[in-house]
Amino acid sequence: MRSILTCVMIAYASLAMAHDAPSGWSYDPYCCNGNSHNGDCQMIPSKSVAVTPGGYRVTLVPGDHRLVTHAHVFLLPMTKAMQSGDNDYHLCLFPNEDTPRCFYAPEMGF
Repeated sequence: MRSILTCVMIAYASLAMAHDAPSGWSYDPYCCNGNSHNGDCQMIPSKSVAVTPGGYRVTLVPGDHRLVTHAHVFLLPMTKAMQSGDNDYHLCLFPNEDTPRCFYAPEMGF
């Protein structure tokens, strides 16, 4: 029975693996679905992100993220931002383009 449970857990863990950002670090498994070609996480232009007293204002238009088909403005609290593995911003949209699931930001350094 233990060996069956172990096999099931290993199979489940392999399905939950995250895909990588272009620079090589991995998005958290909770955040991403798909892979680097069709997944819901990707780097977004730094020009689309503004740091405000309340957090981050992310303004996206088609072309800024593979899933975006119309303009969006997301207000994301600073406390919800995750550490980016590079010096870029990344956004995961799931289950649709209207829902930011995870937001990665570079370290602020202050």
